[in-house]
Amino acid sequence: MKPIDKGRYVARLAGGSADLHAAQHLRQLIFRPAGGDGDIALLDRDRHDDLCRHLLVEDRSTGDLVCCFRLMRLGSGAEIAASYAAQYYDLNPLRDFAGPMAEIGRFCTDPARTDPDILRLAWAALTRLVDAEGIELLFGCSSFQGTDPARHAVALAHLAHRHLAPHRWRPRIKAPQVYRYAEALGARAWDPAAALALMPPLLRSYLAMGGWVSDHAVIDPDLNTLHVFTGLEIAAIPPARARLLRAVAG
Repeated sequence: MKPIDKGRYVARLAGGSADLHAAQHLRQLIFRPAGGDGDIALLDRDRHDDLCRHLLVEDRSTGDLVCCFRLMRLGSGAEIAASYAAQYYDLNPLRDFAGPMAEIGRFCTDPARTDPDILRLAWAALTRLVDAEGIELLFGCSSFQGTDPARHAVALAHLAHRHLAPHRWRPRIKAPQVYRYAEALGARAWDPAAALALMPPLLRSYLAMGGWVSDHAVIDPDLNTLHVFTGLEIAAIPPARARLLRAVAG
């Protein structure tokens, strides 16, 4: 993929170990803030890094990394057991998905940067990759900070009411610690506007494009997060939204 240079930022694929270490350092700051000071031994990394391509968004004037994520392409659902998410969810229903898919993981932005153009450019770069490779499904884990389900009850109630995965694709329980929020909150009254305001920005973007989620959340003490499996069928993205993304992607 050729770099996408828009305004203050540029999006590009990582080109070597230095780029990967920069991404792992930003991930460390976001997902493991209690440890790590840039020492390679303390970077956020795992075996999936070697299976993925890594996309970086940098400040063009300073070279600072402001956003990153990793992408693993799978030829079809038959390969989904190799994904990071398969550690936490029984994804057997998705084995029947016939088209190419891609897992998006460790998506994060520098917390000191609030410019919406950063996320917009990251999505544009992802759009270019999806189009170039014929991806039909994006999936991954969308994380809420903290492991207490009560803290996220308003947002989870919204997911239970409006955004559960179709039954034919819905992940089953596998992780030892889960919160069955659809069962617990499905009958609860909720405020959609308040729920969206409390939603992680990445998950909010997925939902705006027609994304769906698992009916349970995994409690992950290692990363101090509570996460839901998230899927987005490319064919379901509203045409106006797709045109906007492709316009930025160029």
